[in-house]
Amino acid sequence: MLRYIVGMYQVDKCLLVYSYFYRNKKKMNITIIGTGNVGGALAKRFSDKGHSIFLGVRNTDDFKGKELLSHSKNISVHLIKDAVERSEVIIISAPPQFAADIAKSLGDVSSKIIIDTMNAVFVKPEGFANTADAILANCNTTDVVKCFNTTGFENMLNPIYNGNGIDMFTAGNSSKGVDVATKLAREIGFENVYHFGGNDKFNLIEQMAMCWINLAILQKQGRGIAFKVLKRA
Repeated sequence: MLRYIVGMYQVDKCLLVYSYFYRNKKKMNITIIGTGNVGGALAKRFSDKGHSIFLGVRNTDDFKGKELLSHSKNISVHLIKDAVERSEVIIISAPPQFAADIAKSLGDVSSKIIIDTMNAVFVKPEGFANTADAILANCNTTDVVKCFNTTGFENMLNPIYNGNGIDMFTAGNSSKGVDVATKLAREIGFENVYHFGGNDKFNLIEQMAMCWINLAILQKQGRGIAFKVLKRA
């Protein structure tokens, strides 16, 4: 009987380890809407890691970022609803004033995660203080998380400074969304991912993006700067 119990413990332990490995190594189907600098950078990095990237566009014959298709066989282009249907994760990286309209165009996303990379620091979606709230109000998922919005696209292409990864940040109530965004950020080289808090921190994390914009562009420090949280030993 004891051997049976020990044997079952070993089996359960193996299944637990396998489950953890599978969850953390699983390749994902990711839709990216907005194929400019940020969306293009994320498409390249995630496709390089083996994820399937579906670019969601309004016109598959004429769209910004056509060169992304030649970057990797893991990148393909589709109409927005078709791309969304193929994916479990949707990344929106478009001009912020279009956040609500894009959310309305997604169709049924009740089982999907949306990662919002936009910032409404200069232009806002009509009626909303930030882009994530505009998305939540116009689609049928609550799994919306802000991430990849606090630094420049150059740092997404290469987040390594002096041999160390820089840091990334998230905000949102969705623990599932935060887990996926954190996994993706670490996978492409960000060392630590710090969580700002729930949906009430959407505005705050956009202000952090404004801090980077202010230093890099308005104060002319250059785009080769990044944020890193340091702790005393």
